[in-house]
Amino acid sequence: MRRPGPALRVALLGVTATLTGFALFAGWLGFHAYAHDRARDRATARATGVVVEDGLGDSEDVRVRWKDRTGREHVQRFEIYDTDRYAKGRRFPVAYDPDETDPRGFPGDPEETATEDDLSVPVLLAGVTTAGLCSVWARRGLRFRRAARRPSRPMTATVHCAPQTLSETLWLRLVEAGASDRPAVWQRIMWHPALDELRGPVEVSAHHRAGSRAAVVVRLPDGTRPVPLGRRRHVAPRRVSLDEYAVVRTTLKDSFTPVDAAALSARPWWWPCVQVAASGFVGGAAVGAFLIGESLVASVGMALCAATLLAALWALSSPRP
Repeated sequence: MRRPGPALRVALLGVTATLTGFALFAGWLGFHAYAHDRARDRATARATGVVVEDGLGDSEDVRVRWKDRTGREHVQRFEIYDTDRYAKGRRFPVAYDPDETDPRGFPGDPEETATEDDLSVPVLLAGVTTAGLCSVWARRGLRFRRAARRPSRPMTATVHCAPQTLSETLWLRLVEAGASDRPAVWQRIMWHPALDELRGPVEVSAHHRAGSRAAVVVRLPDGTRPVPLGRRRHVAPRRVSLDEYAVVRTTLKDSFTPVDAAALSARPWWWPCVQVAASGFVGGAAVGAFLIGESLVASVGMALCAATLLAALWALSSPRP
């Protein structure tokens, strides 16, 4: 069985990380939404409380004092939509489970579904985001196949790199063979080990459609075709510093060994994705705890969301090992 190429491996990792993260995120919030709905269905007893504080937090929650049928007093914070109706000093209907010794109250108004929406709406938004991230990979694959079928012409290519937030981005500077005075064409590409073997300008075959900005698929001298990212450009990318691509030797041992994918790094190629996801998980949990407060559901949900998004963006950034 033929082993997938570097671009396909990164694509599979990106799609897998995106789908797995969405599944965990949806499962976490879905489980708590189900538990919340079950608990609210059991809340058959009714009580009338008094709003003792309003306008809490960004969502303008209210704090209500109410008593259950045993006479025990409770002070609880509720998320509501109708903030004008439930101002300080006004009555607030409460529903609770009469069988619990320390019941949790729910808004007695069935129209007040702010808590339920906080659990279901993020899942829908995450689903739309997941579909969008996966569609980027599908579009890249279709664009590559379409461009690779176009007629080719000889060109001279030089590999350039530019730093970005999550990794380096690689660009090909393409010039018509034998016509160095003509303007160059720039095409962003995904990393491939064959690029590490290139030194200076090389003769390549470029598959593209003349007179358009469609992507260019370049066939290197060894037959490798790096996957293009985005459309080709007729001017150099702005706001980035472009340097000629070179493999960096990180240790003294590397200086005496051939340049190949194994000598670049001893760590697995996917390890940076794990590091990015872990940092996103920790950062997301910290931001969730700071913005939302002591809500484990929201903190874990934001941590999963941040980890998934950063891992997906790392893969989409065409990382170089």
